[in-house]
Amino acid sequence: MIMQSDCLLIAAPTKAGEDFMKQVKLVGLPFIALTNNEMVKLKLEGQGVKQIIQVNTSEPGLSIIPDYPIGNVILFEESLPLCCRYIQICRGLTSRPIYVITQSVNPRLIYKGLGADYVIYSKKGDAKFLLPSFKNS
Repeated sequence: MIMQSDCLLIAAPTKAGEDFMKQVKLVGLPFIALTNNEMVKLKLEGQGVKQIIQVNTSEPGLSIIPDYPIGNVILFEESLPLCCRYIQICRGLTSRPIYVITQSVNPRLIYKGLGADYVIYSKKGDAKFLLPSFKNS
């Protein structure tokens, strides 16, 4: 599948992340789901997600580089270690901003130090307010 514009790369291991992915799909933005887990990959396929990248977070150097241009990255934090690995992997895939959506105020400096451009604290993990800015990029 050839995509004309840069795709959003979304890691959505949380309920809020799943809801965000549904919203992205509804507004018609091209996106790729990111996971490190075969079971999650199967779940995403069952939800109709067409493009999925499965990465090896225990050995990030072995991760697959996609054939299509990656734009902005949106990572929904499920755990600090996993989110850190995703930032490290994704920073090598794009020069565009990486957004981390977290329900904790503590890891902000850690994520920024690893290469996240924006760390957004949201009590419920909601990030739908970001969608208009991605439509224009």
